Amino acid sequence: MDIKEIKAVIDLMRKNSLAEFEYEKDGTKIRIRRGPNGEPQIFTTSHPSAPSLHSIPQPQSSQAPSTPPPTATPVLLPSINSPMVGTFYAAPAPDSPAYVDVGTVVNAETVVCIIEAMKVMNEIKAELSGTITEILAESGKPVEFGKPLFRIRPT
Repeated sequence: MDIKEIKAVIDLMRKNSLAEFEYEKDGTKIRIRRGPNGEPQIFTTSHPSAPSLHSIPQPQSSQAPSTPPPTATPVLLPSINSPMVGTFYAAPAPDSPAYVDVGTVVNAETVVCIIEAMKVMNEIKAELSGTITEILAESGKPVEFGKPLFRIRPT
């Protein structure tokens, strides 16, 4: 889904008083929901898609293939992505502990960080249940829309 399509969806949401829109295709999920001030909040999540048995080519003859089978490629865990451009903060205040660390078990409603955008502090929720395996953003540094912030092992 490109930016023009997202803007069109936001316009439709405003015109029809919709609070939330969700779209999923090829393992990428986009959720747009109205924030407390009526402004859209966009969340994206990428899920690795495993190949189905139907998509794996089968040998045409009963003979063993002449080349060795390909080695398994590492599976990338799903990520919690930045829903907006802003500044990433791992904790609610400089002297407070981080919302999550590697190994923290979270659910869909767990706040994992704050992104400051236009002087507004936006709490970002995990939107997935699982265990944080990697923190990909640095506190106090800018993040772009769609940038992976955390890797999570789903439960």
